[in-house]
Amino acid sequence: MMVVTTNDLPGYRVVKHLGVVRGLTVRSRSVIGNIGAAIQIFFGGNITLYTRLAEDARQEAFDQLIEHAEAMGANAVLAMRYDANEIAAAVTEVLAYGTAVVVEPAP
Repeated sequence: MMVVTTNDLPGYRVVKHLGVVRGLTVRSRSVIGNIGAAIQIFFGGNITLYTRLAEDARQEAFDQLIEHAEAMGANAVLAMRYDANEIAAAVTEVLAYGTAVVVEPAP
């Protein structure tokens, strides 16, 4: 599966548009994790507990996007993007989305 943030895929031509695909996850840190992050905040710098949470959430949303595209019969996703919103205190939604397509090498 090829996934790009551009609207086209150099060297390939789109032979079929399948529609929008997405992956969605909603995540929060545990109380223990929030206490650990609070300690890191106290000392400043990169808050690694939250960085890991953000990376895990993005990866999960991305993996779901791929599964959705494969289920539709796509071999590529164009214009892939991430969006994130805070739903409640310490609860974040991460959405990965794009356009599922079938591509073939350009002549």
